[in-house]
Amino acid sequence: MSDLFINTRSAYNETRQSHWDGIARKNFFESFFSREYHHRLKEIYRHFISPGLVVLEIGCARGDLLASVAPSLGVGIDFSAEMVALARQRHPHLKFIQADAHDLRLDQQFDIIILSDLINDVWDVQAIFEQIRPLCKADTRIILNFHSRVYQPALTLAGKLGLAQNLLSQNWLTPADTENLLHLAGFEVIRSQREIIFTFPLAGIRNFFNKFLIKLWPFQSLAWANVLIARPAPIQTDQQPSVSVIIPARNEAGNIEPAFQRIPKMGSHTELIFIEGHSRDATYATIEQAIKNHPEWDAKLFSQPGQGKADAVRLGFEKASGTVLMILDADLTVRPEELPRFYQALVSGKGEFINGVRLVYPMQEQAMRFLNLLGNKFFSMAFSWLLGQSIKDTLCGTKVLSKQHYERIVANRAYFGEFDPFGDYDLIFGAAKQNLKIIDMPIRYQDRTYGSTNIDRWRHGLLLFRMLAIAAFRLKFI
Repeated sequence: MSDLFINTRSAYNETRQSHWDGIARKNFFESFFSREYHHRLKEIYRHFISPGLVVLEIGCARGDLLASVAPSLGVGIDFSAEMVALARQRHPHLKFIQADAHDLRLDQQFDIIILSDLINDVWDVQAIFEQIRPLCKADTRIILNFHSRVYQPALTLAGKLGLAQNLLSQNWLTPADTENLLHLAGFEVIRSQREIIFTFPLAGIRNFFNKFLIKLWPFQSLAWANVLIARPAPIQTDQQPSVSVIIPARNEAGNIEPAFQRIPKMGSHTELIFIEGHSRDATYATIEQAIKNHPEWDAKLFSQPGQGKADAVRLGFEKASGTVLMILDADLTVRPEELPRFYQALVSGKGEFINGVRLVYPMQEQAMRFLNLLGNKFFSMAFSWLLGQSIKDTLCGTKVLSKQHYERIVANRAYFGEFDPFGDYDLIFGAAKQNLKIIDMPIRYQDRTYGSTNIDRWRHGLLLFRMLAIAAFRLKFI
């Protein structure tokens, strides 16, 4: 690295250190504009970050945002000595370090790394992203926000009028610029959205603008802030984790033996966990006999205590010993031979929640009724918009995720409540709330060869609309 480059960066940093030291010495005066802006940022970050995680914030200023997400361990870094002193005074239960983000020397990894209003103000954004890469675990999430260039003139004027902090020259990156720099540093973006269009202390109007209108076209173009969530790009490994295949079975006696014959063995070990759901046929006895007939399988049978597929799946996951959790409906309309594709997508790191999709390949003639098909297409478009990730089929029974991520979903289930008799939306919403990378896995959907569907199109369709409303007010309009 040339002396000229070092001196230039050094001078750049010294100017900014002096600038932020001066602001801190004024006890970080905030105008109503700044207070409203930072109030909304705290709401956004609290939505994305569950309490009790290990969190690092780079460019933490006085530490208020870091404190607001209630970390079990919170570490804040800022290059302004005065800001660090103010942060320690305000939040003594957190740890604050004076350091340059271009030269981080930490020896631990974090669940969440925050860069709030930082990247527009630093010398080398890519270098900072490269500095945080070693601080990441496989499932670490990077969350960053930065001002939209649309408001460059307004922010400059507000600073001169004392309505906001006076800004030095900025980088003014676009979301596309930032996503490219993240990619160069070894990250991939999971979600990108725009936030905040009203920054005046009028609570009702503020919430209407910032929680509802901002989510709709054309108001998104008026947003003050861009928010991106990224994860470390997956690294290929030779690990072969164990697998638990959960098979809810109600009135499926004729499909049990084919399941034993057709399910492939995956990973270091595969177990089958059948959850029988108060069948009117001989499903329970058939599974018992099939387990005796197939000693080559590690298979278990449980009778669910409650009602509905969600109850069955939860019991199956509770009894599972595998690292990878799979759901396979006992009707076998999703071919068991497809399961290794789900497994490879998960263990390769391409996705963290693998969602089966029945709507890509042509279906067999009786596999799905026409009105059900229309309903599925509608819900897929609605939920893709609400979740910020593509969900082409919300009710395919086959879903795959790690046990570790499932446990995180369970720990935060109270956020949504007990609303889903199927279990599909409980898992999808939970995965979205935990910022998991959701991947659609197209499969060929088959006709049933035994029995009939347990879904009531109209009664369950109304439930789906209710769940759509829950998603809107828990995941989108927050």
